Amino acid sequence: MSTDAAPTPAPPPAAGGILAGQTMLDRWLHISLVVLVVASVVRYLQGHGFGDQAEVVLPGAVLLLIAYAAGRRLTGTGAVVWLAAVVACWTVLALIAPSFSWAAVPLVFLALRVLPFRWAVAATVFLVAVVAVAWSRMTGLADPTVLLGPVCVAVLAVTAYRALERDAATRRALLNELEAAQDEVADAERRAGVVAERARLSREIHDSVAQGLTSINLLLLAADQEWESRRADARGHVDQAAAMARSSLDEARRVVRDLAPAELAGGSALVTAVRQVADDVAATTGLTVPIHVHGDPHEVGGRVATAVVRTLRGALANVAEHAGATTAVVSLTFYEGAVALDVRDDGTGFDPADLKDEADGLRGRGLAGMRARARLLGGDLVIESAPGEGTVVAVSFAAGQTSNQREEPRG
Repeated sequence: MSTDAAPTPAPPPAAGGILAGQTMLDRWLHISLVVLVVASVVRYLQGHGFGDQAEVVLPGAVLLLIAYAAGRRLTGTGAVVWLAAVVACWTVLALIAPSFSWAAVPLVFLALRVLPFRWAVAATVFLVAVVAVAWSRMTGLADPTVLLGPVCVAVLAVTAYRALERDAATRRALLNELEAAQDEVADAERRAGVVAERARLSREIHDSVAQGLTSINLLLLAADQEWESRRADARGHVDQAAAMARSSLDEARRVVRDLAPAELAGGSALVTAVRQVADDVAATTGLTVPIHVHGDPHEVGGRVATAVVRTLRGALANVAEHAGATTAVVSLTFYEGAVALDVRDDGTGFDPADLKDEADGLRGRGLAGMRARARLLGGDLVIESAPGEGTVVAVSFAAGQTSNQREEPRG
């Protein structure tokens, strides 16, 4: 939608004038015309009685009302012919009895309802001119102000109303454009929410289900290799794989329900969860994973605790699969109002400049997913590494984040 182009006002109705279709106005037009014609008849009878030209005025007034009632529902060309007949009948009455001049007021609005705007202006000028002539004949004085003043007032009034009507049409066009823009924004937000939700589910599945399946696979491979020579150790690997499968199933259910594990909300519970992840990784991969806890464990939000645990799981999985390390030191630090996690390994390292924001393949999603999760929760993730010098993955969050603060986008 262009922001520079001026909105195009809505055109008047194709059939009729700028007041066409105004039901309330039509009703008051009917009432006003009948009241004014009857009042004009009464005023004429008060001044002239049944003499003078009453034999023309009284039938003419009846004819005017009958003609008006007979054609007020006509449209198109029929309505124009009907309006001309009504105006002609009124003109005769107004020139004979100037009291009928008041009936010109509803006739002006009738012209605006039936005729296109320019023709309605012309009809208004004619009606006002007839009134001026009738009153000049009655007073016997050809006063130019009486002739031209009402005409100018009528033209100005009708033109002003036309300007107001055009302003209203412009506002309607602007409102229509605004509603269309709001619909476009809502659609864009919905699409962005769908994309964000897909990305979130991709990260959660990678850091929970996929990592669990990797550990199960490693345990079963180890059990297969030791089944003949060390059957007891092999059975132990199978038991660990079964336990990991149950844990992965629980994690998958949490992902599906989009529920953060409530048991991680407390600081001590988070420490326990971190130690459990480290023990599982050490048992399945052979890595040495010492845990260091700094500061006094305090309450953290459920989403932050979940992010810490899943970041740790993803970081250790990357160490086991790609770093060629023997040790990964985990540091969990509780600050006042914040919590931080550091994972330092003694592996081969790499150049962080080689990382891409969007890695190809499932294995490459770990670091990008951890960074995206940290950003969504208002945290920060830093990667320090160099070839041959190991890698440090550090992430920090505000501990006050809860499930209803800075939530990940939903579709």
